[in-house]
Amino acid sequence: MVRQIPAGKVATYGQIAGLITPPPEIPFERFRAFSPRWVGGAMAACPDDVPWHRVINSQGKISPRRFESETNQRDLLEAEGVLFDEHQRVDLKRFGWLGPGTEHS
Repeated sequence: MVRQIPAGKVATYGQIAGLITPPPEIPFERFRAFSPRWVGGAMAACPDDVPWHRVINSQGKISPRRFESETNQRDLLEAEGVLFDEHQRVDLKRFGWLGPGTEHS
């Protein structure tokens, strides 16, 4: 799912969690409660070809990864044209990805 986020756009951990199918062995309420954290864990361990830097928290901020610096993620996003405000947030209305198959997302 994250590979579909175009350059210059971001998605939130919760948004990605809402776009994937819950594993059948996980009760839906448990999945709903913990899935954004699971997405965060997946981003911390994803292969190099996954644009992990395009996934941010629901406040529009960067959540630092264990092995990557917050500065690196910000640099990668800014190189794609994503802007941060004075509170270190991305405007999700402007830079948010609308999901797969959305025109002009």
